[in-house]
Formats: sequence, C-alpha cells, structure tokens
Amino acid sequence: MPNASVARPRQGRALWSHLVAAVGAAAIAAAACGGDGNAGATPAAATEGPPAVDPGAARAPAAAPSPGPTTSLPPNELGRIPVLEYHLIQDRVFDEFERPPARFRQDLEVLYAKGYRPINLTDVLDRTGLQALPKGTSPVIFTFDDASPEQFRWIERDGQLIVDPTSALGIWQDFQKTHPDWGNKAVFCMLPAAGAGHAFFGGKNVQGQKPEWRFKKVQYLQQQGFELCNHTLYHARLDRAGDQVQEFIARGQLAIDSATGGTYKVRSFALPLGMWPKQKSLAWHGSWTDPKTGKTVTYDYPIVLEVSGDPNVNPYDGTWDPHHTNRQIMSGNALEVLLKRLEKPGPQGRYVSDGDPHKVTRPEPATADGKK
Repeated sequence: MPNASVARPRQGRALWSHLVAAVGAAAIAAAACGGDGNAGATPAAATEGPPAVDPGAARAPAAAPSPGPTTSLPPNELGRIPVLEYHLIQDRVFDEFERPPARFRQDLEVLYAKGYRPINLTDVLDRTGLQALPKGTSPVIFTFDDASPEQFRWIERDGQLIVDPTSALGIWQDFQKTHPDWGNKAVFCMLPAAGAGHAFFGGKNVQGQKPEWRFKKVQYLQQQGFELCNHTLYHARLDRAGDQVQEFIARGQLAIDSATGGTYKVRSFALPLGMWPKQKSLAWHGSWTDPKTGKTVTYDYPIVLEVSGDPNVNPYDGTWDPHHTNRQIMSGNALEVLLKRLEKPGPQGRYVSDGDPHKVTRPEPATADGKK
C-alpha cells in the first residue's frame, strides 16, 4: 500500500507535497475497516451520537421560511445548474485551492442576493428538491473536497464543542442565522485516511482536532442535512491505480458506512483530480472483497463529480448525464464570471423555478428577431 497523501495538480502540487503528511498503511486500514484510526477508540465511541455542541448553532429549518431575494428573470426550468467546488477555507492563498473566509462569506452573500439557494446533488437526481424551490429562485450546489479542518473545525469551550466560526461550516451556520431560507444543503466529498488532517476533518490533533471527533463530525453533517460524498480512501489518482481502483473507492465507502453506522446511503463520488480510471464505469460501479475478513463492499453511484467544465444542464434536458457532473473551482473572480454568464433566459441561462412542484416550465422560444 503506498503512502497516503492528497496530491494536487499544477501549481498546487509542491505546496501540497509539503502540507500533507504521509499516513502509514496501518492507519489507512483502521480508517477504512470500521475503526476510527485511533488506538484508544472503541466501536461504541465510533457510532454514538455527536458530542454536546453549542445550542445556538444553526439547525436545518423545521419549515420553509418566506423566500428572500429572487431574480427578475422569467421561469426557466430547462436552465443550467452551477456546481461550485471549494477546498481550503483559509486566509493564506497559494493557488486556486484556497478561499479566504471573508471571500467565502461574500460568495454566500452574492449568491443569496441574486436569488440562488443551495440544494444537494440528490435533490437534482430525485427532482423533488429541485422542484420545491420557491418561485424566482435558482439552485446552486456547493461541494467541499478533501475533508479538511478548514472546512469543519471544532473548538472546545466550557465543556462543549463549538463549530469554529472561521471554518467553512461555521461561516455557513452564521450566515444561516440571518438568512433562514438558506438551508443546510451542501456536499462534503470526504477522505477518511489522508494526511495533514484530511481524514474526516481531523486526525493526529492537526489544528487541535482530536482523532475521536472524526466519526462524530461525519454523523453531525448527516444529522444536519448535508450530503456525504465519497472521494476515495486517500485521494489516489485512479488513472494510475491499476487493479486497486475498486479497492480505493470501496474502502472510502466502507469508512463512511462505519462512521454513520450504515445509516446513510452514499449516492455521489468525486474523482480525485478529476482523473478517470482506465475503465470509466468503475468510477460509479464496482466491488472489493477484504482479503482479511472476506467481506465484499459494493458501490453504485448515480452521480460522479469532475473538477471542471461548463455549468450543468438539468435533469429535464435529454443530454443530462449525472455520471459526468461538471464543477467550477471557486478562485479569484470565478464566481462573478460564472454568474454573469448565466444571467440570461433560455437553456444556456440559469435554472429559475416557477414555484410549482407539479410542472416543468420551459422558456418561451425566441422569434427570428430575437423577441419572445
């Protein structure tokens, strides 16, 4: 088994080689085979409920509140759906994989003001969540790759665990307090056994994150309504994985199953670096048998996430293929460029809800002179 690391492409590779510590094969095996990666952990501790958290922390709204800002564009339920890709939420920016906390908060503000509301990937897949959007709003999907403490960090205060307000989740929850129709909808594409804290948002006390918190963080995200996504065991490139492709994917799946006690069905998978295995179909369907226990883990993902590409067509478009779901990396002014591109009617513009869950509103075709 090679050393575990989170490889980064292009200009970020040298930086991540320095930041990401190697994880031994024993730790990898523990993380993916039902353990919590800690010598002192017990099976009971791995499956118990989350620890006490700040009672003021945001919760998924019990009922849909009145919608906030909406777009003036006409209903267009054949429009495009953007899928945003985030990695580290931190002040130091080296390349496209870091987003300062203040800039991330600004992203939320900009999207909300333009009438976008977050949904999960499964909301698109099942249609129901997509169709439930209020009239005049548009869907946006947030994805967070690599399960770093910068995305979800706990701090201890007066015997309670508080979500760090400078982490992505802390910023999200604080934003939600003043924007109650901003739901707990985002996709966390997780690694269970990489280095530098990229192991279910912690490990080895990186950034003060205790190893025994790892499974509890996964449980917390599940309970809050966020989507859990597999990103392989430790971010190995699948185009170079040879006959281990199914093992790396299945062991990532097994680790999520262990963290949630088997109560969550993972339906999405994110390709490390966007690199496909030589047999593409193994990215969404396959199996692996643990040689030690004889247990076979089978995975079957209706959604596979890439790392780049145009905003996605929606499920009512005949060309929609969820096994090739594009994303846009959020760096620099990428969000503003993306939103400007989508700010138009028609199938190349943004999806805009008609507010009626029982029908799909298509944009009116333009005449020869460009008028409706």
